[in-house]
Amino acid sequence: MASKALNRRLFFAGAATAVTAAAVSRVAMAALPEPVIQTKPDTMPPLVPKTGRPYNPVITLNGWTLPWRMNAGVKEFHLVAEPVVREMAPGFKANMWGYNGQSPGPTIEVVEGDRVRIFVTNKLPEHTTIHWHGQRLPNGMDGVGGLNQPQIPVGKTYVYEFEARRPGTFMYHPHADEMTQMAMGMMGFWVTHPKTKHPLIDEVNRDFCFLLNAYDIDPGSKTPKIMTMTDFNLWSWNSRLFPGIDSLNVRLNDKVRIRIGNLTMTNHPIHLHGHEFLVTGTDGGPTPKSTRWHEVTADVAVGQMRQIEFLADEEGDWAFHCHKSHHTMNAMGHDVPTMIGVDHRGLVKKLQKLVPDYMVMGERGMADMGEMEMQIPDNTLPMMTGSGPYGGVEMGGMFSVLKVRRDQKPGDYSNSGWYQQPPGTQAFEWTGALPDPARFKAEGQGSMPLAASPTRTTQVQVRKPSGPMAH
Repeated sequence: MASKALNRRLFFAGAATAVTAAAVSRVAMAALPEPVIQTKPDTMPPLVPKTGRPYNPVITLNGWTLPWRMNAGVKEFHLVAEPVVREMAPGFKANMWGYNGQSPGPTIEVVEGDRVRIFVTNKLPEHTTIHWHGQRLPNGMDGVGGLNQPQIPVGKTYVYEFEARRPGTFMYHPHADEMTQMAMGMMGFWVTHPKTKHPLIDEVNRDFCFLLNAYDIDPGSKTPKIMTMTDFNLWSWNSRLFPGIDSLNVRLNDKVRIRIGNLTMTNHPIHLHGHEFLVTGTDGGPTPKSTRWHEVTADVAVGQMRQIEFLADEEGDWAFHCHKSHHTMNAMGHDVPTMIGVDHRGLVKKLQKLVPDYMVMGERGMADMGEMEMQIPDNTLPMMTGSGPYGGVEMGGMFSVLKVRRDQKPGDYSNSGWYQQPPGTQAFEWTGALPDPARFKAEGQGSMPLAASPTRTTQVQVRKPSGPMAH
């Protein structure tokens, strides 16, 4: 984790020039905490607290926790809003906006009852603010520009200060030019741990967190399109795309918690293979135990957080992903016509004389795209990629693997490699005789054929009207 001091001459000539979001004593403003900058996209080790109240730290998937300093009993953090370059997957980088060198920004971890002071320095090309999503705090600290505070001008530092009043999982993001700033990747996680044993918050062995985010970046380019509302082409966890998303590595029989926040423009049904889980928390805090039931998929709506917990008691490599199929693919055009079943033989070479870059897409299905060695623009990922021990995984976007191992040591988050299935526990090819397929008697007659009925002769009798009114 690299650390560097800001060039203070650009932003302030001393403590007196800092602008505060609310009244903060001159003693507190005597010196700013040095900002910590992260340049690696790896999942960093948990930040074990050395000062303040103790807690069991979280692991931010492909991210890190922001260090703090204690100042007269107050936890002080320093966030720097700035343009960053995020490696979304090996070989693919994007120009984003974020905090402290990363998008998303670092996770902030505190304990219930902590007094927290966050210095926010604006190095963006426009003004900004920070909204502390889900927190109970004074109105002037809520971070909605123009409503609760003036916008933070370019080159200025504001201070937010409040008490972490309730335990739970929260997020932070701008409430200034939101369409641009969030589309460019400005967001982060906040975890408030309980200060004492909580009846609704269990102790766990592993505690992971990540944000769901989406971008629209044209193949071959690096900057997200900020005007996109629905037609995104990159679906990511913590601004990483499979195979760039790290696996979640746990020990067999570990109690595991995963905190998931959604700051995209659509919902995401997050699905775990091999295990059932309980939804034990939302943005509003821990859920009552009477409301919990086992699931294998939890839908996380826009602006929501879901906290899931399970016992990792099935050894193996288990897929963990969004269950919207397009969200487990990388950059693609949504207006590509379906070409399944169309024979392109003899046509491709003729078309390439007119359009040299023409290529066949989806003649037998899209799996071919993962095998074709086709040219793609620089700084672009294939739609489906990633290799497993038995070939191509044919995934992208919001996909990772839960790795459960009996020999994973407590506190060890390293990747243990691929799981070796015990003999007789893997699907295999059948080489014996095959029975004739069963056929429905009604095949070819529609789904509800009419029942046959005996032929009957019907006699028609005609009765003419009679009486004085008959004509």
